[in-house]
Amino acid sequence: MKLQGKVAVVTGGARDIGRAVAIKLAKEGAKVVVNYYLSHEDGEETLRLIKEAGGEAVILQGDMTKQEDVAALAGKAREAFGEEVHVLVNVAGGLIARKTIEEMDESFFYTLIDVNLKSVFLVTKAFRPMMKSGASIINFASQAGRDGGGPGAAMYATAKGGVMTYTRSLAKEFGPHGIRVNSLCPGMIATAFHDTFTKPEVRANVAAATPLRREGKAEEVADVVAYLASSESSFVTGNNIDVNGGTAFS
Repeated sequence: MKLQGKVAVVTGGARDIGRAVAIKLAKEGAKVVVNYYLSHEDGEETLRLIKEAGGEAVILQGDMTKQEDVAALAGKAREAFGEEVHVLVNVAGGLIARKTIEEMDESFFYTLIDVNLKSVFLVTKAFRPMMKSGASIINFASQAGRDGGGPGAAMYATAKGGVMTYTRSLAKEFGPHGIRVNSLCPGMIATAFHDTFTKPEVRANVAAATPLRREGKAEEVADVVAYLASSESSFVTGNNIDVNGGTAFS
């Protein structure tokens, strides 16, 4: 197992890609600290699936845009598994709603920035003291950060573009300390995100235009996370890696 004896933290780990990531890291031997935002049932189901797979994990509810909740997550990790974290995966984020600029107000602007970019800053800052040489941080950006996103996703795309740039900056800052920082830019992945925000006909059209002619699976994204978390990617840092079936190329 690639991550035997390691401790991993996954924000937004209660469902979809976050859940797949948490389960995959546990299967690779990591002890996993899972954050979830709202649904306790989803969090408990993630925990059950990890244990069913033979893994070890703890869960904690929290809003990763609030410093006190982030501090509580760091405290939970120390309490459960000790002072060192080897892998940090910042999955927490969201589109919230599709709005044109005419429909947006200042509050909506800040909400999107907070959920998708501020959360990465707060969580990374909190866990950085617990990370030593050899540790890996994996942020979640989006294909939208490359191409501007679909209709009504301007602020989501902008925030994810910020995650991409922040990833590059942190790779330079943390590199001399032996800590790698990368991000993933998922395209059309079959998740509740697109169940909620993307019309079925749009999904079908995107899948048909994708070179692999289908949507991706959460587990396929999780496989890339596991690679970036492990020593197999020991000379990979500062990259924003596309996982989109060939829909867009960097």
